[in-house]
Amino acid sequence: MAILAEQVDDVIGVDTHRDTLAAAAVSPIGAVLASTDSPANARGYRCLLDFAREHVPGRRCWALEGIGSYGAGLAAFLDQAGERVVEVCRPKRSPNRGGRKTDMLDAARAAKDALATEHLIQPRLRGEREALWVLLATRQGAVLASTAAINQLKALIVSAPEDLRAELRKLKRPAQITHCAQLRDRPAQNLEHRMTARALRSTAQRIQALQTEAKDLEKDIHALVAELAPELLDLLGVGPITAAQILVSWSHQGRFRSEAAFASFAGVAPIPASSGLTNRHRLNRGGDRQLNRALHTITLIRMRLDPATKAYVARRSTEGKTARDAQRCLKRVIRRQLFKILEQIDRPAPKSGVGDLTKAA
Repeated sequence: MAILAEQVDDVIGVDTHRDTLAAAAVSPIGAVLASTDSPANARGYRCLLDFAREHVPGRRCWALEGIGSYGAGLAAFLDQAGERVVEVCRPKRSPNRGGRKTDMLDAARAAKDALATEHLIQPRLRGEREALWVLLATRQGAVLASTAAINQLKALIVSAPEDLRAELRKLKRPAQITHCAQLRDRPAQNLEHRMTARALRSTAQRIQALQTEAKDLEKDIHALVAELAPELLDLLGVGPITAAQILVSWSHQGRFRSEAAFASFAGVAPIPASSGLTNRHRLNRGGDRQLNRALHTITLIRMRLDPATKAYVARRSTEGKTARDAQRCLKRVIRRQLFKILEQIDRPAPKSGVGDLTKAA
C-alpha cells in the first residue's frame, strides 16, 4: 500500500491536551509550513480547521494524538467536516533527559510519524461502539469496586467480635452478604460490637448495590450486542461481555487489512523464539489486552465444554505442543472464526479513515 506521503499534499499534526491543542502543518518531505495553537473546545476546533484550509488548501490529512481521550472532540468534529483523520501513538519518553520538548515539536513529530508509517491507525468509530465502551467501562468499575468491598467484608468478619464471627463463619459468601446487610444495632452490646455491626451492614449494602448496578449494565450490554451482532452470541463461549469487547476492539469493517493484522492487534500472533536446535514460538504479550482476555475466556470455555476443541487440544499435545502452545494455536483458530463473522457484519468504515491498522489504537 502507498504511504501517506504519496496520498496527500500536506499533513497537520496535532498534539492534544486537556485545555489546549497544538497543530503544525508539515509537507511530505518533513518541512514545517506553519503552526498554531487553540483552546480545546468547539471554537478552537473551528480555528484549527480554518488554519488547515488556509495553509493546506489541497489534499490534507490530520494526524492526532490521543483520539481516545483528549483528542476525541477534535476527531469527531473533523469527521463531521469530512476531513481525513489518522491516529498516531504518543512517543515513549526519551532516555535522554536533555532532549527538546514543546507542544509544537510534538505536533510536528506526530505529522512526521504519520508520513513515515506504512500502515496507519484508523480511529475507532464512535456512536454504537462508544456506547458499548462506556457501558463496559462502567460495569468493570462496578465489578472491581464490588470485589474490593467483598474483600473488606471478609476482613471485617475475621476481626469481628466472637459472637458476630460465630454467626457468619459457617455461611457462604452470598448468605454472608445478605445476613450482614440485615444486621441491626443492638443497644445492649458494647461499642465495639455495635460499630462492627454497622460497618458490616454498610459494606454488605454497598456490595449489593454494586452487584445490582453491574447486572443492570450487563442487561443493557446484552441488548445492544443482540441488536448489533447477534451472530456472536450464537458462538460457544461468547457471552454478552465478551462479545461487546470484541465489537469495541474491532470497531468497523475494513479497520484491519487482513486476518494477520487482526491477530497482531489481539496479541495472538505467534512470535518466533527459536534458537539453535530449538524451533518454537512464544506467547504474544502485546496488542489489545482486553481483546486478548476475551479470546482467552472463549478458549477456556471451549476447552472445558466443546468436544471438538478437546480433540484439537489432544491432537496438538500428541504433536509435542505444551498446554500453553495448544492454547495459543486455539486462539488463532478462534480469532480466524471471529474475523470472518465480523467482516460479514454490515458496518461501513468512517469517512475520515486512511490506511490500515497494525497496532493498538
